[in-house]
Amino acid sequence: MQLYNTLSAKERAALIEEAGQERLTISFYQYAHIGNPKILRNHLFLAWNELDVLGRIYVAYEGINAQLSVPAENFVAFKEHLDSISFLENVRLNIAIEQDNLSFLKLKVKVRNKIVADGLHDHTFDVTNKGVHVSAEEFNALIEDPDTVLVDMRNHYESEIGHFKNAITPDVDTFRDSLDIIENDLKEHKEDKKLVMYCTGGIRCEKASAYYKHKGFKNVYQLEGGIIDYTRQVQNKNLENKFIGKNFVFDHRRSERISDDVIAQCHQCGQPCDTHVNCANEACHLLFIQCDECAAKMKNCCSDHCKNINALPFEEQKKLRKGKGASNKIFKKGRSEVLKFKR
Repeated sequence: MQLYNTLSAKERAALIEEAGQERLTISFYQYAHIGNPKILRNHLFLAWNELDVLGRIYVAYEGINAQLSVPAENFVAFKEHLDSISFLENVRLNIAIEQDNLSFLKLKVKVRNKIVADGLHDHTFDVTNKGVHVSAEEFNALIEDPDTVLVDMRNHYESEIGHFKNAITPDVDTFRDSLDIIENDLKEHKEDKKLVMYCTGGIRCEKASAYYKHKGFKNVYQLEGGIIDYTRQVQNKNLENKFIGKNFVFDHRRSERISDDVIAQCHQCGQPCDTHVNCANEACHLLFIQCDECAAKMKNCCSDHCKNINALPFEEQKKLRKGKGASNKIFKKGRSEVLKFKR
């Protein structure tokens, strides 16, 4: 049985372009109690590999989190396979607003301890005891209520390029960082305020809603389907759009534009810009915001140091990287000291 990829990303991209078939970029998640994640992982890989599914899928004892692409012609077969798995029957699928046939180039199905890392070790916490899901229309009404506190459950580099109006946007690097910060900031309002949360597709605020209920918050809500499905509902139902800027996504596209507002700035020159890039120096690979002018000037790098390294022959670059771990700047997502205009 083939339980791993046999093609490189470059080879796969060439095959996709040669085939000329439209692909759909989809995300979904489901919290559930899974007895043997490894068995489920292998089952999914075998079935989805046959359907030419590509993407990043995490399976854990607490459920599944999937971001993937599938050929449009295989979508019905893919949906039928999902429905054949009891806890995934009729699971909500978030179909991307902006499609890109190259959004994913490998099929990676991995077993993890948790589908959303939270740093929690409280065995009395039940992640399936979630808050109230609300539609886009209900969400719009809720966030106009003066007794509502709206919280963005994403990280700083996501909310920097786009967020809902009047939302609290914690300046955090990870989801686990935000849990205690938000609880501490709102501890005086566990009973008198409506706590409304949102994230990209719903997975983080669903866990957060269960966590804050566990911590004693009485009125906990989450935007069902996250920003992705909110945007679709706004378009389909002609609702007022209360999201400004771009929605950060975790594939090769990096973002989807929701409104024309540009609320961020180039991290190198300070001009209005909301385009995330990765530093061209593979030893750095820092995620940061860079405008076209700075990209040309800096050769797609975050600093002069990286620009000089990236100008070296490839073999010399490999020698410099040999024996060294990945730079921790990779995980700082725009926090590097070389960036003059970072958030």
